[in-house]
Amino acid sequence: MLQNIRIVLVETSHTGNMGSVARAMKTMGLSNLYLVNPLLKPDSQAISLAAGASDLIGNATIVDTLDEAISGCSLVVGTSARSRSLPWPMLDARECGTKSVEEGQQAPVALVFGRERVGLTNDELQKCHYHVAIPANPDYSSLNLAMAVQIIAYEVRMAWLASEQSPVAPQTEESPYPLVDDLERFYHHMEGMMLESGFIRQGNPSQVMSKLRRLFTRARPERDELNILRGMLSSFQKGEKPKS
Repeated sequence: MLQNIRIVLVETSHTGNMGSVARAMKTMGLSNLYLVNPLLKPDSQAISLAAGASDLIGNATIVDTLDEAISGCSLVVGTSARSRSLPWPMLDARECGTKSVEEGQQAPVALVFGRERVGLTNDELQKCHYHVAIPANPDYSSLNLAMAVQIIAYEVRMAWLASEQSPVAPQTEESPYPLVDDLERFYHHMEGMMLESGFIRQGNPSQVMSKLRRLFTRARPERDELNILRGMLSSFQKGEKPKS
């Protein structure tokens, strides 16, 4: 199951952090590392700080976009150290570990960590089902990247060990939830329909789509439910009367 847990680092600027993250992952039994558009490719410093986990660096998947890194996942959790203008469903570190293990039994799970200085953008966070925040000391909440990964990876391992002691029968379906790829196609489909109908305007800055993403993230539709929604949109499009 732990093979289904991806640790995703977005635009990491220091190669040493890649090595430290690899070490944090391997101590907890995680091995699936994704690097999204790293500012520098892994080098000797990354290998040195990996301290025996250099195999994770060598096998890391390097991609250009976050969409590529989370493709094929049914659950995506993004780390966020601060509240955002548009609140999102939140998990603490322990809940993140438990949910990752539960859903990782059926499909890949991505745990996404942002840039060292500024974290994840709002657009990137809106691609996540949940945000996770580590409740550090408010008077000194500075966690470096490897520390944050270590804490989340530890909670994943503890949840996995607990599940091994009290195994839960696997679901008959591969996953009750759609993959993020399918969700993105649904959002693009819905946005296209709203543009065609004039409900929203091209190029007009609006929070409509952000709020709709939050709505469906909270609802967490299952695959069959998402298929119904896509079918409704397609039916509405077919039923549109041509404009005179």
